[in-house]
Amino acid sequence: MKKLFFLFAGLLFIGCQTEVKKDYVTFSGKIANKNSDSVVLSKKGFKKVIAVNEDGTFSDTLKVDSDFYTFYDGGEYTRLFLKNGYDLQMTLDTEQFDESVAYTGEGADNNNYIAEEARMKEKLLDFEIDNMDAAALDSKLADVSKELNAYLDKQSALDTAVVNNAKSGIARTVKSYKGYLGDLIALRTNLPKGAPSPTFSNYENHAGGTTSLEELKGKYVYIDVWATWCGPCKAEIPHLKEVEADYHDKNIEFVSVSIDRPKDHEKWVAMVNDKELKGVQLFADSDWESKFVKDYYIKGIPRFILIDPDGNIISPDAPRPSNPKLRTMLDEMTL
Repeated sequence: MKKLFFLFAGLLFIGCQTEVKKDYVTFSGKIANKNSDSVVLSKKGFKKVIAVNEDGTFSDTLKVDSDFYTFYDGGEYTRLFLKNGYDLQMTLDTEQFDESVAYTGEGADNNNYIAEEARMKEKLLDFEIDNMDAAALDSKLADVSKELNAYLDKQSALDTAVVNNAKSGIARTVKSYKGYLGDLIALRTNLPKGAPSPTFSNYENHAGGTTSLEELKGKYVYIDVWATWCGPCKAEIPHLKEVEADYHDKNIEFVSVSIDRPKDHEKWVAMVNDKELKGVQLFADSDWESKFVKDYYIKGIPRFILIDPDGNIISPDAPRPSNPKLRTMLDEMTL
């Protein structure tokens, strides 16, 4: 009888032991309208490729550091927070990528917050500054910060790492927008419509010789400041070609000014040739240090500038070729 008692006690002890938490992540999901046969999870020093089945489902297990990871489906990116022990399921539709990302399972609270915060930032930071001065911009961004932090404060089940990252991320985002949009407001103030445009002289012309802005007086001038290494600049090229073709018989000159460094001069020559770039293709004299670039407060590219036939500014930050507002602006002028 005593032996039976000890045997029962031993079984009871084993049954009451705390369950060992798994030391890996189970990550699965389903993608509607998949872009690729695989998805990629990555961060610095880590990369994991996960196969996607024909029906859009995927699943894998992986050991991770508790950290933020980038998820790439072959078309777009989103952020994840992963931690060993998670059993996380993801759903998304690539036709509404950011709007559709959602999670269930262990770890869902953290990742649903990250997805929703990204959607909120996109919505809250989509505002026009045409009628704003610096004080109005500060007030608007303060409201954005307040709303984002209020949403964060409502969350009660987030990992401390997610909370801390979100707080610092909100501050960085607001600071970044204040700097970028503040520069645009200062640009509008310091280079108002109707003011004489800063000029450039003797920029190398791909077609031969040199060209100065003064030589283009008598025509409207739409200037594209770009570089061969700039992805967003190159993304505008097809749109710029379409605009040039549609307005080729109008009184407007399309000028592209490369601010590539001298060591990349031949890359510029080759790209102009390979992509059959039209319009007036110029090479600035001192890349970012060119006086024209500094006079227009250009700190990021692409930048587009529109000048009237008298050499006066119409817009120091004109719409990009991909923006329908550019055609509206051109159609309103007597070209």
